[in-house]
Amino acid sequence: MADPLTREIHEVVARALAEDLGAGDLTTAAVVPAGALAVARIEQRAAGVLSGLDAACEVFAQTGPELRFEALAEDGAWREPGDVAVIEGDAAAILAGERVALNLLGRLSGVATMTASYVRAVDGTGARILDTRKTTPGLRRLEKRAVIHGGGVSHRAGLYDAILVKENHALLAGGVGEAARLALADSAGAAFVESEVESLDDLDEVLAAGVGRVLLDNMDVAELREAVERARATGASLEASGGISLDTVRAVAETGVDFISVGALTHSAPALDVSLLLEPA
Repeated sequence: MADPLTREIHEVVARALAEDLGAGDLTTAAVVPAGALAVARIEQRAAGVLSGLDAACEVFAQTGPELRFEALAEDGAWREPGDVAVIEGDAAAILAGERVALNLLGRLSGVATMTASYVRAVDGTGARILDTRKTTPGLRRLEKRAVIHGGGVSHRAGLYDAILVKENHALLAGGVGEAARLALADSAGAAFVESEVESLDDLDEVLAAGVGRVLLDNMDVAELREAVERARATGASLEASGGISLDTVRAVAETGVDFISVGALTHSAPALDVSLLLEPA
């Protein structure tokens, strides 16, 4: 039986192909001779980190099981422009999968590349770059894997595998301190618990409650430094978040926080430029 990620890639590709192909590729049917063979190369046109080569391979496996897909590169390493894969076989099957394969590979490689840029920016500080749940619906597992390919750390997968008490939860629970105590009591050590705070006073409350990780939301550099000092004796780890860019992430990391979460990794990463060039066999 296929592992969960392999099954998910198969399902994502099947949905994407159904969306793009519908009842069939009218253009190819009209102008490409039946049985025509071709050789195609997927080219990376900008420097960056690849992610999603297995998804691209799965696209062509579904459009033409007889196609031969050969990866010329690997996910997870920064590389300069060049060929990343070659596909040989039925021209119509290659054309049917071209756009879906490039969309997935470009999107996921874009996430990996942006993550790698943030990771490079904080190199030597000890801070680690985290993703968030601000992912494309239906692509979360693949986008979070792309973050890992870029050298980042995947945060909780969803609402089901960790407790993260945010502002709205605290408001309904009667305050950040009370919300933290309720979360810790409910988890009984079985689930990871983190509390979001927006002020140093709130930080003191959740530290007193015994929370082991605190998300510092939209604090400036001076507040972050003070938060690090206040948390030092407790052993709690700190995560900075909110409005952090490539221009500011180094300064945030140098405050001593353990983690920096960046929603832009998945909600705003530009696609890596990839293309498919085809020649008749």
